[in-house]
Amino acid sequence: MTSTPIDLFASALHFGPDGDVRAAARQMTGDGSGTWQIAAFHVETDADVHADHWETHPEAEEAVCCLTGGVRLHFRPDAPGGPEEVVRLREGTAVIVPRGRWHRLELEAPSDLMSITLRDGTRLERRTDSH
Repeated sequence: MTSTPIDLFASALHFGPDGDVRAAARQMTGDGSGTWQIAAFHVETDADVHADHWETHPEAEEAVCCLTGGVRLHFRPDAPGGPEEVVRLREGTAVIVPRGRWHRLELEAPSDLMSITLRDGTRLERRTDSH
């Protein structure tokens, strides 16, 4: 078997439940196969991290890693009108997003990020003033 480098900014690594690992296109949602995704992103603007949307992963926790730069990870309030919880990530730090917790990102600077999660059931919801 010949091994070749994989550009993590152009594709993702998919870890199957059977132990297989393959490079593949990034996916926003899973296909129900139980495949975990590790994806790296170079982001320049809030639009690159869909800051105007909340995201949730009901099937697993997510590790959000800041490799370079800085971001703010916002957790949606449990009760309408409540305050958002904000976690600041600086270069070399990560946070675990609990399973099923709505969250979003905002940039503090252009950044390189990595996310690790099971994408099955992932949902996006446009952010409104009510949450």
